[in-house]
Amino acid sequence: MTSATVAAVDLGASSGRVMLARVGPGRLDLTEAHRFPNVPVRLPDGLHWDVLRLYRDVLDGLAAAVRATADDGSAGGIASIGIDSWAVDYGLLDADRRLLGNPYHYRDSRTDGVAESVHRLVDEQKLYAVTGLQFLPFNTIYQLAAEGAALSRADHVALLPDLLTYWLTGTLGTEATNASTTGLFDVRAGDWAGDLIAAAGLRPSLFPPLRRAGAVVGPLRPEVLDDTGLPRSAVVTAVGSHDTASAVVGVPAADERFAYVSCGTWSLVGVELDAPVLTEASRTANFTNEGGVDGTIRYLRNVMGLWLLSESIETWRRSGYVEDLATLLAAAAEVPPGGPVFDPDDPVFLPPGDMPSRIEDACRRAGVPVPADRPELVRSILDSLAAAYARTVREATALSGREVDVVHLVGGGAQNELLCQLTADACELPVVAGPVEATALGNVLVQARSLGVVDGDRWALRALIRATQETRRYEPSR
Repeated sequence: MTSATVAAVDLGASSGRVMLARVGPGRLDLTEAHRFPNVPVRLPDGLHWDVLRLYRDVLDGLAAAVRATADDGSAGGIASIGIDSWAVDYGLLDADRRLLGNPYHYRDSRTDGVAESVHRLVDEQKLYAVTGLQFLPFNTIYQLAAEGAALSRADHVALLPDLLTYWLTGTLGTEATNASTTGLFDVRAGDWAGDLIAAAGLRPSLFPPLRRAGAVVGPLRPEVLDDTGLPRSAVVTAVGSHDTASAVVGVPAADERFAYVSCGTWSLVGVELDAPVLTEASRTANFTNEGGVDGTIRYLRNVMGLWLLSESIETWRRSGYVEDLATLLAAAAEVPPGGPVFDPDDPVFLPPGDMPSRIEDACRRAGVPVPADRPELVRSILDSLAAAYARTVREATALSGREVDVVHLVGGGAQNELLCQLTADACELPVVAGPVEATALGNVLVQARSLGVVDGDRWALRALIRATQETRRYEPSR
């Protein structure tokens, strides 16, 4: 096989898509087959993901991808499917592997105050020494502690991409890059942390066996073949199922002296390492050591990201404001530099709701001027994000010892020219923006390597991205 057609299911916190790729030596063509919204549902017991709707959209997207291959005559059709999504959230399955209710959304308030009860069982220093994981109140370990009696009815915990993979194939497992985000994974051993799981009051048997990116999960269930028209020869291949793991594969870096910003609803800012950093200084700085493809470590910190902007626009939309994003960004670019900067990682920004009012309150608390209008508020968001990115890059280099010559900004934020330039200015480093679809590209390249149509390590995959995908370079302006 000299080339192959593969499909990437890429699920984000606000939308999902099925991407179709044709990959071979010197070739990497990516097209969108289907895009769909991912809208959470607020029920009396809290905020949930509408996971059955997501699965239906995945099936519809795969069917659309099949039609696209038929239209262009791709020989052999789709050979493989890979799924990536956001981290930490999961579905509970009973002994018959039936789903026990819609999965909770990580922004649900049920984990408020739960971390303290977990830390009485396993203290924070012990947790970090084993998992290397940044403290976030919605980490899987805290969500499971908030389940209460529901957990006693469960036999399996299936992280979101693994749940969808199970429904497609009938094979249950846990992909390792996503397992590393749970707070229940031994980052040095690269396996479930059995002793820690038990100490946290959880049953080790809840957690399915691990699989690595590049492993073939298996063929599709007959019902899936009927629903989608996929060929019987198609398989599901494990990819970096945490979307940031796939996005880092999709960073078009030429050598290791780079930092990355995977910029979407969240921004993940860090460096790629060969081994975790588990020092006390790293813990107190709240840096995370998450598994990457090919045994790497994603040493990073979560920054609140473009959620601040999208939720502000949604708040204005509800009040009748209809100005589009491009117009807002153009107006924000005209705002003079030196405006108010706030801490975008303040937990007050985590839940949905009136974001502009919260930002104004944050500016008052910081003792800086309150934005006078919408363009000033948008500029304040982007200035604050750029400052947070620069601060995080500098801390990552200091804590890890990894020197950085360039910052790669990938994902949806790469289209935001103002944010890219502000990031270059704040970091005092060149920023290479793009590809926008870094996550899908990393997803499909791991599949293609598994199929044998491309060779080499992650650097070889990145070389193919550099040769085939457009990027834009921003130099610091001061």
